[in-house]
Amino acid sequence: MVDNASDDGTEQMLAERFGHLDVVSARSNTGGAGGFAIGLQRALDTAAETVWLMDDDTVPEPTALAELVRARQEYAGTPALVASRVVWTDGRDHPMNTPRAKPGARADERAAAAAVGCRPIRSASFVSVLVDAELVRERGLPVADYFLWNDDFEFTTRLVRGNRALYCPTSVVVHKTRTFGSTDADPGERFFFEVRNKVWLFTRSAGLSPAEKLVYAGSTARRWSRTFAASPDRRTLWSSLRRGLVAGVRTRPRPTQDLVADATDRSPGR
Repeated sequence: MVDNASDDGTEQMLAERFGHLDVVSARSNTGGAGGFAIGLQRALDTAAETVWLMDDDTVPEPTALAELVRARQEYAGTPALVASRVVWTDGRDHPMNTPRAKPGARADERAAAAAVGCRPIRSASFVSVLVDAELVRERGLPVADYFLWNDDFEFTTRLVRGNRALYCPTSVVVHKTRTFGSTDADPGERFFFEVRNKVWLFTRSAGLSPAEKLVYAGSTARRWSRTFAASPDRRTLWSSLRRGLVAGVRTRPRPTQDLVADATDRSPGR
């Protein structure tokens, strides 16, 4: 578990009530992206074969992990990751966390996934996903400098490229977001991270092929258009869009190992 520099007594509460947990306390708030990078690094320091990633507002059903493990073990091969079905508090599928189906999946790949009750996917969210630890060691941690948004998409597409991944609908988790909705919702000033990180993803990540980048760039443009159309504060969105584009073009993500080291007092590469 990662305590991302909380200042509300969380660290003390965890020590007093959950002393059996392995808690990493960050010295600075590294955002969701940094938190997952820090947690994954701790897991990779062990002999773990797989790592189960979850958001802090995710509540798994009792058999959620067992179903992920079952699908991984029964699958004909070793999937890069297995993702859960994510529902909202009322049981509806959460549109923000629906894994992206794999375009052009071959018949044999679909059949192999169906044999274990799953479907082939191209990416997944961090809300609940079981990842192959050795593959993470090979391809790297989530990019911590994303801070917020798109970090899970970049990371999972990087793991899945050239490999196979599964969506397991019998593994169910509840994502307790405040409202039910998709990423079209107005993000306000946080739109900066969406824009900057998308530019970084399309120009500096190896997760997508050139053809995939064109497809997803078009999808992103359509989603941004819907966001602007529905926003009551387009001025803030335009400002965030401009700042995000400039930052995305003029900067690049700082090395994740350096950020993890700074946040946890850990020497890079250890």
